[in-house]
Amino acid sequence: MLCINSLNTNPYFNLASEEYLLKNFHEDIFLLYRNTPSIVVGKHQNTLAEINLSFVQNEGILVARRISGGGTVFHDLGNLNFAFFTTGKEGKLVDYRKATQPIIGAMESMGLNVSLGKRSELLHKGLKISGTASHVFKQRVLHHGTLLFSSEMGDLSKALLTSKELFTDRAVKSVRSRVTNIRDHLSEPMEIEMFQERILNYVLQTSKNAQTFHLNESDMQEIKMLRDSKFSTWEWNFGYSPRYQFNRSVSFSSGRFNLHMNVEKGLIRELKIEGDFISEKDIVSLEQMLLGCIHDPETIRIRLSGIRVSDYILGLQNEELLVGMF
Repeated sequence: MLCINSLNTNPYFNLASEEYLLKNFHEDIFLLYRNTPSIVVGKHQNTLAEINLSFVQNEGILVARRISGGGTVFHDLGNLNFAFFTTGKEGKLVDYRKATQPIIGAMESMGLNVSLGKRSELLHKGLKISGTASHVFKQRVLHHGTLLFSSEMGDLSKALLTSKELFTDRAVKSVRSRVTNIRDHLSEPMEIEMFQERILNYVLQTSKNAQTFHLNESDMQEIKMLRDSKFSTWEWNFGYSPRYQFNRSVSFSSGRFNLHMNVEKGLIRELKIEGDFISEKDIVSLEQMLLGCIHDPETIRIRLSGIRVSDYILGLQNEELLVGMF
């Protein structure tokens, strides 16, 4: 097994690394990395329904999508991510118990009693310390997960505080669980760097033919290209979301309006604004003006920059309409 201890903390690079290692190597691989503050959604999720958009933008938290399914997770430098890449027989590739055993064993060596939960999460004393997911490519499988070591729980809660009732879709929904930091349960003081080293050394010592491995310059360039062309793009992180409807009732100083949108591939395909308000100009003109626009605050702000929304909904400012669309 090739063991890679990545020092890169960019989530787009690390997620691109996972796809690259899955599709371009045949050897068994173990990868460890950490990310700067970011939210990582599952492949089949509606990103906007999973995140607190205003908090994420204000705090500069990156939003990324991974290639595996499952729910949304919060990453920061207090969270350690692990990934196993293996080759096997079709139909026998996904085995969470087998895939997580090295991680469970490593933590048992540190005095922690860890078990695999019903959703393939890792639990300590009934509290979640790790979420896991998998992705199959031909005869290769990626099993990866998080390890909450010393994450900022306040940021985690705020970043994932959402208004799912505004969205109607068939996307996979996250299931919230009670979580805890691993550091709080260790018998000896430890920083995450030492924890990461302990996990790596355990896998090196207990896995067959395990050896440390470093990506070469060609590998790095391929990963950077994949990062730039896919994993850091709006089209992948937001536009890939399944088709959804967005419905919201908004009160403002002069009245109230109900906003209904159909969004497909991130684009506003249908928009209807109805309510108790006075219009100087035909509201249909405003609706049509936003059709084809991507459902993104800054893009909509630019689209509205040349008009006054108050001409269409008396007393409503441009920013108030924008807030009502998210």
